[in-house]
Amino acid sequence: MRKPLIAANWKMFKTPTEAVAFTDAFLPLVASQTHAEIVLCPAMTSLAATLAATKGTHVHIGAQTMDWHDNGAYTGETSPLMLNAIGATHVLIGHSERRQYFNENDTTVNLKLKAALAHGIVPIVCVGEHRKEREEGLTNDVLKLQLSIALEGIDPAAASPLVIAYEPVWAIGTGLTATPEMAEEAHKFIRAEIAAALGHHLAASTRILYGGSVKPDNAAALCSLNDIDGALVGGASLDPASFAQIVINSAA
Repeated sequence: MRKPLIAANWKMFKTPTEAVAFTDAFLPLVASQTHAEIVLCPAMTSLAATLAATKGTHVHIGAQTMDWHDNGAYTGETSPLMLNAIGATHVLIGHSERRQYFNENDTTVNLKLKAALAHGIVPIVCVGEHRKEREEGLTNDVLKLQLSIALEGIDPAAASPLVIAYEPVWAIGTGLTATPEMAEEAHKFIRAEIAAALGHHLAASTRILYGGSVKPDNAAALCSLNDIDGALVGGASLDPASFAQIVINSAA
């Protein structure tokens, strides 16, 4: 039984004060929602404040990215040791915006995934195709390449925390959403690729999230499908009532 995971990616929004205001409004709305694991991923400057505001609750806090080195002369980076030290439990790896704007690639995703697993941080690894790739029928080819490199050298015995997020790039922040059937097809393919790389047992237990313009009105339909185990939510997670409704609807 895979417990659903609903994650909020706040991207480059919310000061620490705004993050605390969000949690103050959000936590009462989801206090009884224990069917899903809930994760908030604020900007680095708001991690400490959000961690303090959610202490003692069932809401987890994750980072939007991290470096794979423990320490070193890497100005501007945050290491897994640093995330562990403040209590962050999850990390997004390879989000399409990190790939597009900050030169992340499948090789760096692999390095970050290995570092996260080594340090006990739950990795949410993002994969997905661009619109042109989908239109040309290359979705499975793109996913196969991304996953084969991301999962290279991963020890199945240590990979149980792994989470994959399928985010069709053409649906992020565009208002477009893959139909439930399109999303389910991609998720089935991803699960088959996990099985090929890490074994059928791990594939059966790995949670695969959908991320691509998830909103309260489509969360139930998406999360009701067999191979969709939750959502990675962008814009709709910035409002506490909206994100709470997504959490609630994911149980429908």
